Amino acid sequence: MSVFPQLSMNPDVREHLRSVYTNNELVCESGADEADVVFEALLSCLSHPPLFTCLRASTHLHSLQDVQLRLQQHLAQQERCPSVYTHPQLPDVLLLPVHGPRSVDPLVSEVIVDAQCGNAVLRGAHVFTPGILSMPKYMKVGEVVSVFSDVERKCTRGAKEFKGKKVFLGNGISEVDRSEIFSSDGPGKGVAVRMTEPLYQSPSFDGVLTDQLFLQNLPSVVVGHVLGPRPGERILDMCAAPGGKTTHIAALMGNQGTVVALEKVRSKMEKLVQNAEMLQLDCIKAYCCNSVHAVSSDPVKCSADGPPYPEESFDRVLLDAPCSGLGQRPNMSYSCSLREVCSYQPLQRKLFTTAVRLLKRGGVLVYSTCTVTLAENEEQVSWALRTFPGLTLEPQLPVLGSEGMSGAGLSRDQRRLLQRFRPELVWRGAGVPHSPESLLHNANADTIGFFIAKFMKR
Repeated sequence: MSVFPQLSMNPDVREHLRSVYTNNELVCESGADEADVVFEALLSCLSHPPLFTCLRASTHLHSLQDVQLRLQQHLAQQERCPSVYTHPQLPDVLLLPVHGPRSVDPLVSEVIVDAQCGNAVLRGAHVFTPGILSMPKYMKVGEVVSVFSDVERKCTRGAKEFKGKKVFLGNGISEVDRSEIFSSDGPGKGVAVRMTEPLYQSPSFDGVLTDQLFLQNLPSVVVGHVLGPRPGERILDMCAAPGGKTTHIAALMGNQGTVVALEKVRSKMEKLVQNAEMLQLDCIKAYCCNSVHAVSSDPVKCSADGPPYPEESFDRVLLDAPCSGLGQRPNMSYSCSLREVCSYQPLQRKLFTTAVRLLKRGGVLVYSTCTVTLAENEEQVSWALRTFPGLTLEPQLPVLGSEGMSGAGLSRDQRRLLQRFRPELVWRGAGVPHSPESLLHNANADTIGFFIAKFMKR
């Protein structure tokens, strides 16, 4: 059920995205009216959280059933006892239903948080101090407050009230005074408002069973299985932070072999290393490197210990490419300009070219994004097949998403080899069903927007 406004974005970005969802091929297949309905459903679903919280279990260390039991015990200690389901097709995934929208009445005392913080609250987080923009002048510890998200990014940090466009997220209890948040030393880092009546209820997993569970979107887990890593292989993750897919690949290999993880931002690379250590995965070798430059045909420049690498160095390559992120949920406000949205395609092609050069003959390359545009997804597949004659599209397992979208010149058979996760399809029309049976049935459908393509180098 839609309770929030549609995703807000710049008018030219909205029109660009609309042109994707009403392209000539799609209109010929389904009709103009249906294409418009699906596009409107997309904008509505993106501002709401998915139906489930997805947790990947560390099955290289513990059985799924043991992790499930420990999680249920932890939730019972919190006096929260939501059902914890195993996924019927993914042997390392636990699913927790997100309950909402719930009937919660806003209060007089208001706390305004930034859009990023608001999105996190909708997925079960408490309000942390850096996310707060505005709060009442005399707010004290223990005060019951309502939390709102500044969806248009117009609230000034430190304000005592805000009259602009805002969206109600739920109620909570303040754990700090106003003076601690807006002090001259800058904001702290801890919890500022503990959510007691969230509009969408999902347990907080901050610091919970950290060596056994990894919070990860369902399509991101599918990527690791589609890549199909095997023990003893040498695998490259080109854009690896924060390490969810990297650690999943290593776990699927049974921590046997080598997973090279590249990340160009050092602080993100260091966080990846921490995650690997926490999950006891020592087959991961992480390097701070721009992956565009990760290959060299000059033996003098190549190193045995790190990038750049000689051509055909890896059995499998994952390129989870930097993208416009238009599939992320929940997201009520998208701030990128059209120029920024369109800037990703050339970068992705540079990275893809490097990936092909680094892949061994007979090796597997998986390309994925968390966006919904044609330019970054199906058009990239069409370009890759034209540019690299040795690449072929391969069937994927498991198949939990829909086929690829029309509009990029791919044949129906080619589109059937792709996976595009399209939450707008389950939202199309009356909205998402909420019976217990339909919830689990729709776990694969009501996800973030995501795209996966699998290639083999012949």
